[in-house]
Amino acid sequence: MKYWRVFFAFVLALAVLFHPLSAEAANKRVAGKRAVVNKDFSNKTLIASEFTKLNLENSNFSNSDLRGAVFNGSTLAGANLHGADLSDGIAYLVDFKGADLSDANLTEAMMLYSTFDDVDITGADFTNAVLDGFQIKKLCAVASGVNSKTGVSTRKSLECD
Repeated sequence: MKYWRVFFAFVLALAVLFHPLSAEAANKRVAGKRAVVNKDFSNKTLIASEFTKLNLENSNFSNSDLRGAVFNGSTLAGANLHGADLSDGIAYLVDFKGADLSDANLTEAMMLYSTFDDVDITGADFTNAVLDGFQIKKLCAVASGVNSKTGVSTRKSLECD
């Protein structure tokens, strides 16, 4: 992992922690230790929404606009994020086990301490995303396809080669 990515992740984390939320984002905050399993968020505009400590297992975020959204300490196991735009978002301490991230746009996303076991990342774009090194290796082992919106190959976006 390049050092500038770690620095970028640190600065981004500080900005999120100490920056006041806009009125729009404050209205989209969902937090708590509750389950929101099987919820349908598909095709929604959820820009800068916050999902903190939620069980979003098997929820559907397909084709949703999640730019700048924050998933913190949440479970997205089995979730459908096919075609979702999570660019500039944060997924910190998120369990993506079995999730569908195919054709998702994850550019510039900070995804430290998240796990990606048995995920479908066909065509996902991770350009300049910040991930743990061992997770990148795991994702490179299954990376394939080209993102339909950005035109970037998954392998290239993860810098596998």
